Amino acid sequence: MLIMTSRIECIFFSEFHPTLGPKIRYQVPEEYISRELFDTVQVYIITKPELQNKLITVTAMGKKLIGCPVCIEHKKYSRNALLFNLGLVCDAQTNTCALEPIVKKLSGYLTTLELESEFISNEESKQKLLPIMSTLLEELNATGACTLPIDESNTIHLKLIQLRKDPPIVQEYDVPVFTQYKDHFIKSQWDLTTQQILPYIDGFRHIQKISAEADVELNLVRIAVQNLLYYGAVTLVSIFQYSNVYCTTPKVQSLIDDKSIQEECLNYVTKQGQKRASIRDVFQLYCGLSPGTTVRDLCSRYSQQLQRVDERRLIQFGLMKTLIRRLQKYPVKVNRDERSRLPRLFTGCHSYDEICCKTGMF
Repeated sequence: MLIMTSRIECIFFSEFHPTLGPKIRYQVPEEYISRELFDTVQVYIITKPELQNKLITVTAMGKKLIGCPVCIEHKKYSRNALLFNLGLVCDAQTNTCALEPIVKKLSGYLTTLELESEFISNEESKQKLLPIMSTLLEELNATGACTLPIDESNTIHLKLIQLRKDPPIVQEYDVPVFTQYKDHFIKSQWDLTTQQILPYIDGFRHIQKISAEADVELNLVRIAVQNLLYYGAVTLVSIFQYSNVYCTTPKVQSLIDDKSIQEECLNYVTKQGQKRASIRDVFQLYCGLSPGTTVRDLCSRYSQQLQRVDERRLIQFGLMKTLIRRLQKYPVKVNRDERSRLPRLFTGCHSYDEICCKTGMF
């Protein structure tokens, strides 16, 4: 279920009256749009021809109004045209990108209903708009979806699509990790390239290694993983090595405060075939990570706590949940020795992982 982040505060229906001009015929809730606000924005609600059938968003008096003005020309109408607009109102600070397709679709529905059955121009059928608007407001805010029967042959289907942020650029040294159990992943719904690389995504192979072992061109692997990232199927962590150094973040406290995180963590990091690890041991291991302490050092110091804990999955889970972060190293060349091709990467801008991948050390 999609929980609304772009909350709709009001739905309104405006039309052009032959003698009174632009007016709001219906709004839910009633009297939400003041006369002053409507007078300010009415030229963008019932518009001139050049703005008709286009999405328009206007902000005024702390509110953001989104509409798509419709004009249906025919000699049967007064002044030979029917002008109307079914729009939404949100707070001025709301990101309304996800609502724009809804407004456009509603505009199309009402246009079709008018052309087929004179739904808008007939006063009796137009009265059905008010309960329709009430249901739209309630259901879109509650669930982000709405199915509304209009009559025996017409039903409105609307669903808000949550807009996702563009994923980060996938580098050859990044390691993809599934965000859900791999067994629950539906392989057939993805393209052939993605299907080919899925068996090699284990949370430890980096992109370049996946490319080599799956025999898929590197850029294709990067594109496929970026697509998985976009849909939240995977996340990216850094390459695991026992020489890596990590430190905790303030979020490590959630291991103590959040029972669901505790359960998820213990299920994830406990070694197969072993009795379940204790949260005390896991928390102690995470707190043992600090600048100057490698994973190898951690394993030496906390061998007893690691009897039931897989240290690789411990690090992996910590990175996925941002309980810990990696302290990267960025070599800087301090002399002029040009005999090796490595110094060109020693600029302080390339991490060990990147250098090792580019030089084939991984």
